[in-house]
Amino acid sequence: ELLQQVGPRLHAQLRESDTVARLGGDEFAVVLPTAGDEAGAVNAAGRLLAALQEPFAIESQRLQIGGSIGIAISPEHGTDPATLMRRADIAMYVAKQNRVGHAVYSPEQDRHSPGRMALAGELREAIRAGQLVLHYQPQIDVRTRSLAGVEALVRWDHPRHGLMPPDEFMSLAEESGLIGQLGEWTIREALAEAHVWRAKGTQVPVAVNLSMRNLQDPELPNLVARLLEEARAAPQELKVEITETELMADPELAVAVTRRMRAMGVMLSIDDFGIGYSSLAHIRELPVNEVKIDRSFIAGLGDSAEVNPIVQSTIDLGHNLGLVVVAEGAETQAAWDTLVELECDVIQGYLLSRPVPARQLARWVAASPWAAGTPATA
Repeated sequence: ELLQQVGPRLHAQLRESDTVARLGGDEFAVVLPTAGDEAGAVNAAGRLLAALQEPFAIESQRLQIGGSIGIAISPEHGTDPATLMRRADIAMYVAKQNRVGHAVYSPEQDRHSPGRMALAGELREAIRAGQLVLHYQPQIDVRTRSLAGVEALVRWDHPRHGLMPPDEFMSLAEESGLIGQLGEWTIREALAEAHVWRAKGTQVPVAVNLSMRNLQDPELPNLVARLLEEARAAPQELKVEITETELMADPELAVAVTRRMRAMGVMLSIDDFGIGYSSLAHIRELPVNEVKIDRSFIAGLGDSAEVNPIVQSTIDLGHNLGLVVVAEGAETQAAWDTLVELECDVIQGYLLSRPVPARQLARWVAASPWAAGTPATA
């Protein structure tokens, strides 16, 4: 309820040409195309922070909150969205650490942020010390109403901070050069778990998320081949997910790398499909097996007639390209019913199961009627 109030309050402080969007958790992004310069951005940040300081009425309580804002400016700090987002995130961390409300990115923050450097060192040790864990979220085939696959999602079981989701350390892994080690660990762990499930009679593909930094490594196909051999797994048991935004950041590289991966027999999926403004020409060149509709389009599905045509057109596009279409983020029966009606192929979301540890997933497969393909509805 608090987040639902924060969005409009932020929006009220902005111009019509500005954009505010929730990234996930309690993080929002604001785009100011007409701010002009640093002074304009800082002025806007001050207005946003002042708006957040006004109490929020939640049921019978009045909540007082604050915020931290990191600012990155184009072209001084970057010209592509990924770089600007990463540097705004670094600046936000500095603002949080110094408790100054907002901070503007500077290159010194990359090298001299003690907290981030310490966390990077801890992440390096975490990979070696077994502090990383994978949680798995099942995917259900709409036609057979049975398990179609699972998505592996990495978590960091930090000794002080607790279980950290990937959005809290993935950019750090990229900045510190650990993304290669993290990707290797994720693939190895996911394939090892898939081997255990296969021995117990459950053989489904496991999807892992990789970044373009991973795909830029020319040794990635060789690494994947070696890890498949170690796990005694067929290439079809592994699915690599890459976000549409990252794929479109370097389409030529994406085509070259994905073709090499596909030639091995590894399945490929475009994640967060629908928000990256990719051209049909590039999509048709990519040797992918499936597209995953971004969860932002699934939220509220079935409750609003306006959303359905967007999802319908995305499903039709995927089918016309010969791709499997996956909807992630299904949380309600209304969303499930609508996706079935629109002939979506695979559904994933909290309605079926949250991401859970491997042992818990095994129990879910054993106990859930979904595994037997029996339920007619969710």
